[in-house]
Amino acid sequence: MSSINRRDFVKATAASTLGLSALGYAGAASQPSERVRLAVMGVRGRGKDLARGFAQQEHCQVVAVCDVDDAVLGPAVQAVENISKAAPKVEKDLRKLLEWPDVDALIVAAPDHWHALATVWACQHGKHVYVEKPVSHNAVEGRRMVEMARKHNRVVQYGCQRRSAEHFQSAVEFLRSGKLGKVPFARSWIAGDRKTIGKKADAPVPSGVDYDLWLGPAPQRPFNPNRFHYNWHWFWDYGTGELGNNGIHGLDICRWGLGVNYPTRITCGGGKFYYDDDQETPDTQIATFDFPNCSITWEHRIWSRTGLMGESWGVAFYGEKGTLVFDKNGWHVENGVEAAEKPGGNMDAAHYRNFLDAIRSGAKLNAEIEDGHKSTLLCHLGNIAYRTGRTLHYDEQTHAFRDDAEASRLLGRSYRKGFELPS
Repeated sequence: MSSINRRDFVKATAASTLGLSALGYAGAASQPSERVRLAVMGVRGRGKDLARGFAQQEHCQVVAVCDVDDAVLGPAVQAVENISKAAPKVEKDLRKLLEWPDVDALIVAAPDHWHALATVWACQHGKHVYVEKPVSHNAVEGRRMVEMARKHNRVVQYGCQRRSAEHFQSAVEFLRSGKLGKVPFARSWIAGDRKTIGKKADAPVPSGVDYDLWLGPAPQRPFNPNRFHYNWHWFWDYGTGELGNNGIHGLDICRWGLGVNYPTRITCGGGKFYYDDDQETPDTQIATFDFPNCSITWEHRIWSRTGLMGESWGVAFYGEKGTLVFDKNGWHVENGVEAAEKPGGNMDAAHYRNFLDAIRSGAKLNAEIEDGHKSTLLCHLGNIAYRTGRTLHYDEQTHAFRDDAEASRLLGRSYRKGFELPS
């Protein structure tokens, strides 16, 4: 490995990438022994896992869970109580929850279309935020989240936990050490055998569901079970497709490893070639992001078990002195110097701990919201290139596409009355 000290490298990377070395977070606990009191929004799947994970951390208490569906609240309460021996309170309406003075931070695991609004509102109410990936539903929201985190001086971490994994950190260190030489190309991919969601008719709202709150900023539409729990990922009003669902993880590592920010040219091909069902987003997609000195691609075939390089999910960096590949065993270098590292520790727990330490003692975040926005932006740009069917040229100064007003309009969205994104 490089002679660079890993701890110093990680600290230097966080400071140089985001310019956060002088940033002190207001509202951090004044004493190291103080607990951080958390509320978790969206507790059916990932949110329940997050509630469990944070409940296991020292100096932390999950004091509330929030969801629009009564059916998922009970299991989440029980999951936390089994660990902490104290039942969290329950609230269906996030707006009411944010008024509670005994909540220091909000964990956002609701559908994508709620991520930005929940984060912005929480910052305005003086709460710190851990927001799941992708950080936003559209590009404008991501920039607004960064602005609000800065304006209100809040700790805002995003849920790409590989940023807190030691073997991912060591791989980025290896790339930065120069041992792979020039690295002009990186790629990430996923394959799978996800089942069809079929076709379903609109139906009455299930008992115990506040559907108006679930829609939030999204357009008013009749309730449909295929646009509700989990399957919302595959509809443009609420989700970002597989590119935002899993692509964000790989693209975040690619961008981190190459040390790049905004692409200049974006192309995307693919379509809904396999499924005959209600899904709107592509089941087959290849997106390419060109930067001044390198290129990144993402590829998914969520209906096929065959991935690349023998892995169903992976990331690879192609350098002049070899190829660094992430696989189920960690990472290794092919056709180059002998180097490899296996995973170590629990990256989820390390990510939760990093967030809590940032609140309590001002520790640097491993996955700060500005990086989350830049990585999520790639997902949005790829999807817009797919939806418009043409090559796009992004201008980081104007945060729009050059000479393409139609594509630029897809960088944002309109909002339902009462759920507008604050300016």
